[in-house]
Amino acid sequence: MRPRHYPALADQRNLHAYLFATCVIDLFMPEAGLDAVRLLEHEGVTVHFPRGQSCCGQPAYSSGNPEQARAVVRAQLDLFPQPWPVIVPSGSCAGMMRHHWPELFDDDPDAAAKARELAGRIYELSEFLLHVLHVDFQAAPALANEQVVLHTSCGARREMGTREHGVALLDALPGVTRVEHKRESECCGFGGTFSLKHPDISGAMVADKVAAACATGCTRLVSADCGCLLNIGHAARRQGAPLQVEHMASFLWRRLNGHVAATEQEGGAQ
Repeated sequence: MRPRHYPALADQRNLHAYLFATCVIDLFMPEAGLDAVRLLEHEGVTVHFPRGQSCCGQPAYSSGNPEQARAVVRAQLDLFPQPWPVIVPSGSCAGMMRHHWPELFDDDPDAAAKARELAGRIYELSEFLLHVLHVDFQAAPALANEQVVLHTSCGARREMGTREHGVALLDALPGVTRVEHKRESECCGFGGTFSLKHPDISGAMVADKVAAACATGCTRLVSADCGCLLNIGHAARRQGAPLQVEHMASFLWRRLNGHVAATEQEGGAQ
């Protein structure tokens, strides 16, 4: 992971930022995207959402199809013209945009310059909350104590340092206890197309992840990566495991606004 310089904000109240919501959030977990907007607006940020955005290009890139990835990325290079931060509620997608978008255009100087400039403005959501906005959770309402386990995707952990951001945010929330489990550093088995090409291996990996999380006694797993959440959540349901999953943005917003978990409200599984 490369070191990151974080700007000092002269006037946070007048800060504008773009949201790159990711295709997985758009299609499967839209509430996480809305909660990311709510968190940013709560801190005084004006959020802009370019309608033409789509995928970060990672599925094609990681499958060995750089031409397809380039086509996806090229179509979005001009969607963020103002020099505002681009906030991504996914560590793996943010890593793709910050570290790999510029590499896609080694033979195209104009596109490479745009990609490099844009990469310098990419922030994963929890990273931005912690290091740029310097959020303070001390005024969060007192809720029932809640124990959670944290999961960080492989790409987010290696390229964006997202685990340390998630740890810091969860540990700062009143009434929240983060419990470590023995397979926290391991892949959940999703890995994009890996789970399609190697379903037996992927299934065994996510089964181990669910078992390790449940062994802590926690019933909630929090992550900033929706692909992992979908994989872990579906596996837990198939296994009948008492483990709910929640995106970091939704968990933070819920706790900051005094809302108990849906399982506590409804007395059942989500």
